[in-house]
Amino acid sequence: MLELKNIKKSYTLANYTQLALNDISLKFRKNEFVAVLGQSGSGKTTLLNIIGGLDHYDSGDLIINNKSTKKFKDTDWDAYRNNCIGFIFQSYNLISHINILANVELGMTLSGVSKKERRQKAIEVLKKVGLENHINKKPNQLSGGQMQRVAIARALVNNPDIILADEPTGALDSKTSVQIMELIKEIAKDKLVIMVTHNSELAHDYANRIIELKDGNIISDTNKLEKQNNNKTYTIKKTAMSFLTALSLSFNNIKTKKGRTLLTAFASSIGIIGISIILSLSNGFDMQIDQFEKDTLSSFPITISRQTTEMSPEDMMSMTPDKSDSYIDEEVIYPYDTASSMLIHKNVFTDDYLNYINNINPDYTIGVSYLRTMSLNMLIKNDDKINYVNNLSLSSLPKELKESEETFLESAYDLLKGSYPKDKAEIVVAVNEKNRLEKNILEALGIDTSKEEISFDELIGKEIKIILNDDFYKNNNDYFVPNMNYDEMYDEGITLKIVGIVRGKEDNMLAQIVNAMSMSQGAGNILYSNELAEYIIEQNKDSLIVKAQQDLDYNILTGEKFTENYTKDDMLAYLGAKDIPYIINIYPVDFEAKENIISYLNDYNKDKSDEDKIVYTDLADTFSTLSSNIMDAIGWVLIAFSGISLIVSSIMIGIITYISVLERTKEIGILRSLGARKKDVSRVFNAETFIIGLASGLIGIIIARLLLFPINAILKDLTNLDNVAIMNPIHTLILITVAIILTLIGGLIPAVIASRKNPVEALRTE
Repeated sequence: MLELKNIKKSYTLANYTQLALNDISLKFRKNEFVAVLGQSGSGKTTLLNIIGGLDHYDSGDLIINNKSTKKFKDTDWDAYRNNCIGFIFQSYNLISHINILANVELGMTLSGVSKKERRQKAIEVLKKVGLENHINKKPNQLSGGQMQRVAIARALVNNPDIILADEPTGALDSKTSVQIMELIKEIAKDKLVIMVTHNSELAHDYANRIIELKDGNIISDTNKLEKQNNNKTYTIKKTAMSFLTALSLSFNNIKTKKGRTLLTAFASSIGIIGISIILSLSNGFDMQIDQFEKDTLSSFPITISRQTTEMSPEDMMSMTPDKSDSYIDEEVIYPYDTASSMLIHKNVFTDDYLNYINNINPDYTIGVSYLRTMSLNMLIKNDDKINYVNNLSLSSLPKELKESEETFLESAYDLLKGSYPKDKAEIVVAVNEKNRLEKNILEALGIDTSKEEISFDELIGKEIKIILNDDFYKNNNDYFVPNMNYDEMYDEGITLKIVGIVRGKEDNMLAQIVNAMSMSQGAGNILYSNELAEYIIEQNKDSLIVKAQQDLDYNILTGEKFTENYTKDDMLAYLGAKDIPYIINIYPVDFEAKENIISYLNDYNKDKSDEDKIVYTDLADTFSTLSSNIMDAIGWVLIAFSGISLIVSSIMIGIITYISVLERTKEIGILRSLGARKKDVSRVFNAETFIIGLASGLIGIIIARLLLFPINAILKDLTNLDNVAIMNPIHTLILITVAIILTLIGGLIPAVIASRKNPVEALRTE
């Protein structure tokens, strides 16, 4: 069954080599009680450790069931100890933080026995040693004799072939020693029991074979086996500790150090608390910004201008600081044209493109406004005196693409006085939120602006005359000049009448945007319909001045030649010959509609050259991206600072785990003696750091969640915003995961150190 062939073992300490076993050869029967005697240093314990696979021979061979162990790997020795060997130690070597039932079950747990089966076997063997009434007690609640009985039960429960007992009665009184020896003698009837002892009397009383060692040599063997007949096949089941078992061991150990564990978890949670609060604030502010964007920025128009300016890639690079750049000492100046570094893109608004814009899905837009360069020839009559007005700007309302019961003006503006326009000849005055209106508008309308307050009634009913080209311009040889006979023109003009005073609704951003885009700097405006503009253009496009201008290559009003910056088309647009706007503003219904409009505009550019593409500006996206980038940048900076504490806590976890390794060194030896692999040992400590990491993550999240209440109360007072800081459940899971991962990383090195400890040395640790 078991055979030692020419086993040699020596230990080297510094420059001195101690020979522990010198060419030992032994054969053992399947069941016998062998006592190994000898003085201290004779090699007894070394022999026992080599037989038990805790220590390895230098040369020779250990044969178990006809199987040589020369080529055994670590995992093979682990399986051998678990399946073939049962250890009974002088100092019991029980794990103190689990009960005796769990101590006895541990070996079976490593060999993969089911929970139900190992529980049944453990109770049976504890009954056999007389401890069935103590299964839930911890080892420190038992007497020395009882603890040794637990050790015997643990050695027997996996039904090993060999029981190794190292001074099993060395720590017991004589009465208890007799009881333990009787129990071991009974075991030897069915198994091979090899007992190391220095007590010759005890050996002769109980053992049926006595081997005596001296200086690593066998000096006597009372029942030597010369020839061994054993046809048993060597089969050993590999051991494996599940992570749940490792968690259970670590959890029970942690329970014995609750205070230290909680303090460690709390210290580790500080970084989690900081990052949780930062992410909650960032998440909350993002939601507030998103809501703000939906409420306000969704009304920001998509702007298409006839000319856009873009930075060239080279210029963008030149704005980026370069370490290679340096100041020069030369007394010279290098001419540089900033304009040359700009990319000027000109959008060509063709009739085809304008029709494309007008065919946008009406459900996507509130309306489309056109900013034209067309001149409105206006006359105003005050106190029977007619004046030409050239400092009065009127703004066209957005063109509505769909018919609805409520017009854009009615939906965006409150009527303060009068009525909404019913046709193109009726206009309204739009004041700002403080009922302000630009002085130049009031003065042009003949209102005395020296007064602090002006009644709405003074504006209602005021008329403005729009003079068409053929009435306003006179031919003067090769030029056209304005007709100065205002009385003659006045009666022929198109009469615009102010019928109402309106103000942008308090929560309607679009009205404010329309006002802000007017020439009056947002302090009120005069609004007219898009239909009026289209009517004037239709009337003016066949006027004499327009026809004359079409045949000339110079400005028909000034005589100046056209330039790249001011072309004939610009002049014709000014005269109302073309309905070609300078700027188109498309007002989306909401953010989702905006995306659909952008997709629609992009479709137009497909398969077109860069020169023929129409470039647009999405103001809402610009603001949204800017605010989002700023919040993200602030958040990442703060997270980076909080992350430092996570790194520090990870290092601290490593230190704490290493202390735990030192405290549990003997437990490591016990686990290895029961057949635990190196990876099983490291798994135990990884499980411990996992528990601490999970605890730190949960503590961090709970504390952060509690801190959000006062934080939100403070922000409510400062910003009048409710529930700014909101914890995202996904962030919660991520942070708990991060806490676990960082603690596992922190405890990785100590866990590896634990797995590499020599089991013999670990068992000697007190």
